[in-house]
Amino acid sequence: MSRPLPALVSQRLTDGHAGVTSVCTAHPTVIEAALSLGLRSGRRVLIEATCNQVNQHGGYTGMTPADFRRFVEAIAARVGFDPARIILGGDHLGPNPWKHLAAADAMDRARAMIEAYAQSGFTKLHLDTSMGCAGEPAALADELTAERAASLAKVAETAVVDSPAPVYVIGTEVPVPGGAQHALASVAVTRPEAALQTVAVHRQAFKKAGLEAAFGRAIGVVVQPGVEFASAEVVPYQPEKAKNLTAALSDLPGFIFEAHSTDYQPTDCLEALVGDGFSILKVGPWLTFALREALYGLDCIADALNPAPREDSLPAAMEALMLKEPENWRKYYDGSADQLRLQRHFSFSDRIRYYWPHPEARSAVERLFTKLGDERIPEPLISQYLGALYPEVVDGSLTARPKNLVVGAIQQVLMRYEEACSHR
Repeated sequence: MSRPLPALVSQRLTDGHAGVTSVCTAHPTVIEAALSLGLRSGRRVLIEATCNQVNQHGGYTGMTPADFRRFVEAIAARVGFDPARIILGGDHLGPNPWKHLAAADAMDRARAMIEAYAQSGFTKLHLDTSMGCAGEPAALADELTAERAASLAKVAETAVVDSPAPVYVIGTEVPVPGGAQHALASVAVTRPEAALQTVAVHRQAFKKAGLEAAFGRAIGVVVQPGVEFASAEVVPYQPEKAKNLTAALSDLPGFIFEAHSTDYQPTDCLEALVGDGFSILKVGPWLTFALREALYGLDCIADALNPAPREDSLPAAMEALMLKEPENWRKYYDGSADQLRLQRHFSFSDRIRYYWPHPEARSAVERLFTKLGDERIPEPLISQYLGALYPEVVDGSLTARPKNLVVGAIQQVLMRYEEACSHR
C-alpha cells in the first residue's frame, strides 16, 4: 500500500500517482522514448540534467540549461508532446564540477549555475553541496552543507522569470552519480536520525537566510535505501533493511524520499520502493544500456542479413573510439585487457553512454541504420537478437523497424518505472 503523498509533491510532480520517474539523460532517443510513452500514458514527464552534463559553461554535453531546454522541447515538438507537461530538473546542483577549486570560487560558480537553471525554467532543483572543495574534507559537516545549499536556493529564488517557484530536494547522503566504482557486497542504508538531522539543519539554514517560504517548497530528501549498482552487479532493494528509515517519514510531514541509482532494480523492488515512500525514482544508465543493447542487436541482425565480412561494425567503431579517447572510462574500470574490453561495452555503469554524441559514434550508428533501411526486420531475427522485444512485435504493439525497436527497448525499461509509480 503506497503512502499518501504530500500535496505539493502530488500537484507538482506525480499527477496524483504514487510516484514519478526521473529520467536522467541527455540522449535524444532516450528523451524521445520517454516523451512518446508520456504521450500514451497522459502523464507529465520529469527529465533531469546533472551539473556535469549541463551547466553555464556547457558541461560535457556542450549545453547550457537554456540550450538543454530548447533541445528537449525540439524533441517534444517532433513527438507531439505538449512542452508544458515537461518538468525539467537539475540534479546534483552544487560545486561538484569545480570541487578542485577553493570553496569560495567553486561556490561562486555553483551559484552562477543554479541561476542559469532557474532562469531557464527548471522547476525541480536538487541542492547538493555535500562534497568538500580544495583543502576541505571529502565530506562536509551537515551544517556547512546546509548553509551552502541555502545560499544556492537564495540565488534560485531571485532568478525565476516566468516559471513557477521551484521545488527543492535536499540530502547529504548522496550516492555517487552513475553507480559505484567498486565491487559491492552490501550497501549501508541511511540511518533515520541522519535523515531527520538533514531536514532539521536545512530548515535552520534556510530560516537564517530568510528563506522560510522557499523551504516550504522543499519536498524531498535524498537518502540511501540500500540500492546500488556497479560494473557487473546490482544490489536489490530489501524493504526489511530500510524499515527504520521509511518509518522516519512519519516525522517528516511534507517530505518524500528520492532514491538515486535505482537502475537495474527488479520491478517488484521498484514497486516496493515507491510503496515505502521513495516517490522519486531516478534512472539514467539503464536507459542508455538498453539503447546500446538494441543497437548491438541490430548490428548482429545487419550481419545476419548480409553475412559478407565487414570491418565497420558498430561495436568495432565504438571500441576504436573508446581506445582513442579513454578519458570517460579509464578511471572507472580495472582488470585485465579482456576485462576492460568487456566493461567498455557491457558494464552496468555504461560509461559508453558518454561516447554516443561523438561524431564518430553518430556516423557509425547512421551507417547501421542505412544498412538496415526502414524495412521490417524478420521476426526470427528479432527473436534471436532482440528477444525481449519479440512478444511486442508478435502481438503488434511494436513495429519491427530499426528505429522503433530501439525506442521500444528503452520504453520497456521505462514501463517498469511507470508500473511502479502508477498506483494512486
